[in-house]
Amino acid sequence: MRRIPLVVLSLAFLALVPALAQAQAAEKTHPLTIHDMLAMDRISDSQVSPDGKWIVFNVRETDLAANRGRTDLWLVGIDGKGLRRLTSHPAADYNGRWTPCSRWVFFLSTRSGSSQVWRIRVDGGEAEQVTRLPLDVGSLVVAKGLLALTMDVFPGLTPAETAARLEAREKGQATGRLYDKLFVRHWDAWSDGRRSHLFVKPMHGDGEARDLMAAMDADTPSKPFGGPEEIAFTPDGQGLVFAAKDAGREEAWSTDSNLYYVPADGSAAPRLLTGANLAMDTMPAFSPDGKTLAYLAMARPGYEADRYRIMLLPWPEGQARTLTEAWDYSVSSLGWSADGTKLLATAPNKGQTSLFAIDAASGQAETLVGQGTVAGFAAAGPGVVFERNTLTSPTEIYYIAPGAGEKALTSLNAAKLAAVRLGQPEQFSFKGWNNETVYGYIVKPVDFDPAGKYPVAFLIHGGPQGSFGNDFHYRWNPQAYAGAGYATVSVDFHGSTGYGQAFCDAIRGDWGGKPLEDLKKGLAAALAKYPWMDGTRVGALGASYGGYMINWIAGNWSDRFKCLVAHDGNIDERAAYFETEELWFPEWDHLGTPWANPQNYEKHNPANFIKNWKTPMMIVHGGQDFRVVETQGIGSFNVLQRRGIPSQFLYFPDENHWVLKPANSILWHDTVIAWLDKWLK
Repeated sequence: MRRIPLVVLSLAFLALVPALAQAQAAEKTHPLTIHDMLAMDRISDSQVSPDGKWIVFNVRETDLAANRGRTDLWLVGIDGKGLRRLTSHPAADYNGRWTPCSRWVFFLSTRSGSSQVWRIRVDGGEAEQVTRLPLDVGSLVVAKGLLALTMDVFPGLTPAETAARLEAREKGQATGRLYDKLFVRHWDAWSDGRRSHLFVKPMHGDGEARDLMAAMDADTPSKPFGGPEEIAFTPDGQGLVFAAKDAGREEAWSTDSNLYYVPADGSAAPRLLTGANLAMDTMPAFSPDGKTLAYLAMARPGYEADRYRIMLLPWPEGQARTLTEAWDYSVSSLGWSADGTKLLATAPNKGQTSLFAIDAASGQAETLVGQGTVAGFAAAGPGVVFERNTLTSPTEIYYIAPGAGEKALTSLNAAKLAAVRLGQPEQFSFKGWNNETVYGYIVKPVDFDPAGKYPVAFLIHGGPQGSFGNDFHYRWNPQAYAGAGYATVSVDFHGSTGYGQAFCDAIRGDWGGKPLEDLKKGLAAALAKYPWMDGTRVGALGASYGGYMINWIAGNWSDRFKCLVAHDGNIDERAAYFETEELWFPEWDHLGTPWANPQNYEKHNPANFIKNWKTPMMIVHGGQDFRVVETQGIGSFNVLQRRGIPSQFLYFPDENHWVLKPANSILWHDTVIAWLDKWLK
């Protein structure tokens, strides 16, 4: 036998070294699971100190033993040094806000048994309780010598009187409630007559908390998702501007949120600033020199997904002008550069949520951070501090300055990410409805082998004015499926955000038309482009509008998928109108009410195509979901069982439109992936 030269054996061994190293590394890691997702630290609400040296931010950790998240305040220098935990109490500490001197952080904490204002020095020491109010504090904003905070009160009653009424109700034996206007319930809570009102009290001492909205039957911040970004002190600290929707009996079908000005001493009632606009106005932000109030405004009443334009109002008196009319992006969040020459803004952008700098004079926009999802930002000297996450990383904090690249200031999740293996994402595009360009994302399965064949999880986003883009999601994360051995495909169909307002508007009156065509063409494009995807083993999953689409697919694309998963989806659009709470939403998307325009509720109604259902389906629903009520999910399961179609019903009596409790999230992922495995593996 011919002997192989030693040099050849050496070269062969060297060629194997990378593969051996990769195999050894794989032994020390594992594919990402829901447990890994829950273990990630969730960063939010970054606030730069007035002296520009420090950033305080929230970090939420998951406490599996307590089946909840717990939040602490952390601190890091603007140079990325000095990272440390500022609070460490087992209770929740959050909503940190700097004092003008940059030596103290005021924050909200539940450590006293209710949510109250606390404070802590950044150079050391124990936290001190500031307020002992009879009600929970909801949001906090700080100015020189003053605290602005919110509490849920009965309009016209003080916090103490509100607490007394609630106590009397609790002791009473009768439980009935009488309503004479909507909302009866909203998102996941029944209305009891209380409103979130804006209060001001002295920063120091036991001065009275003054209700600045005493006569208003309205909320600030807006419910259910508003926060401190809807409240701003005037530059002199003598007043506040806040957003509220005071719409009376039309509240459930009106989107007319407005900005109001009120003196901080409560000497006058709130004054309406934006009454000329009958659509949404929100997110007030004063320029550093105090001469201009910027805010966001929509133009079309009744449409919650209209484009948010940036408005500039000379302060204190002047005529508002639209800065970004020619810029076809809908702004998500707003702030000023430190020198006041530019507006900083985030906006959905072709599968990303990018950070922009917009010239305050011309409206010309410059992209500062293009890729990933920018979740928050704040001016810091000549640069900007921002939070970003991607499909392969949870949120971390970064800094970017003119003429310099971005710099990571935190890496709280680095060790956790190093312990897991992730699927690699890739954006793709194709020609969808009307031959228009449509975008989507695929994520390769963990330990991807191009010679393999992989089952596919086809993920359909909600909204419908939403997006499945380049972000690290904790409920619909493609990595959870990639870690279980699936390729994922998602399509930002017509109606999605980030592709211009006309693209977003295209879904109106056409829920089952253009989007379904885009989904069909998008899946076909992905299967053609990525031959390692097994087109014979595809399951489709969606929530909210995505859940509706699963029910629509069951009757209108019934031969394509091996299995389906519908989470909180409508089966009957006509009935859904009578059961939901925010009526402006179906009235806009279906072009009116069901009695005035019944055909628009029926033409794309899944209930009308039940005769075609045959695909195995899992139904998931939350008992506290008042947006898409539980009877819609039960109705879908009734159909599946009555028709003899293999099906399961996963019900969470204590969850709303989302599954938020850690133990329930684990159960959701384990159950859904087991359902996919049953039919696709």
